[in-house]
Amino acid sequence: MSETSRPAPPAKVAGLRDLHVPGDPLVLPNVWDAASARLAEAAGFPALATSSAATAAVLGYDDGEQAPAGEVLAAAARIVGAVRVPVTVDFERGYGLAPAELVERFAATGAAGLNLEDSRPATGDLVDAAEQADFLSAVREAAVSLGVDLVINARTDLFLRRPVPPEAQLAGTLERGARYLAAGADCVYPIGAGDPG
Repeated sequence: MSETSRPAPPAKVAGLRDLHVPGDPLVLPNVWDAASARLAEAAGFPALATSSAATAAVLGYDDGEQAPAGEVLAAAARIVGAVRVPVTVDFERGYGLAPAELVERFAATGAAGLNLEDSRPATGDLVDAAEQADFLSAVREAAVSLGVDLVINARTDLFLRRPVPPEAQLAGTLERGARYLAAGADCVYPIGAGDPG
C-alpha cells in the first residue's frame, strides 16, 4: 500500500458485512456524488452504494466503464469522505485492472466494499462463471496479501442480460452465486430478479 492510501477502517468494513443477513436482503440507496451521499445518510440509511451509471453521468461519461478508472476512484473517495457510514462502490467489472492493482487503488478510496459484475460492460456478454470465480478469488487473494479487508459483492447478471431462457435464469443464478461465494465473495447481488417467487 502506498503512503497516501487510506483503506476503510475495520469497523466500517465489519459494519457493512454485518448488514448482510441471510433471508433479509440489504437495501441501499444509490448515490453519485458527495451531496447525494449526505442526503441519503441524513435519511437514516446505515450504508450507501454508488451507482456506476449515475457516477459516470455526473463525470460526463456513459456507463459501461466509459469513465476513466481514476476519475471513478476519485469520485468514490469524495463520497466516502463526505459521510460517516460505510460506502460500497459499483466498480463494474474492475475497469480492466489486474486484481492487485484494483485492490491497491480501490483501497485508497476508503470505501468498505465494492460490487463486481459478471458481464462485460462494453458488450453485455456474460463472463464464463469459472472465469468470474477465478477473478473474484484473485481479488480476494490480493486484498489478503495487501492486508486490506473489503466486502466483495458479486453481481450476477443472468436476470439482467437474459442470455438463457427464463426457466434457466434462477438455476443459473444460484449456481453462479454459489461459485462466487466459494471464491471469496461476501455476498451475491442477482440484479434484475424482480419476481418475489
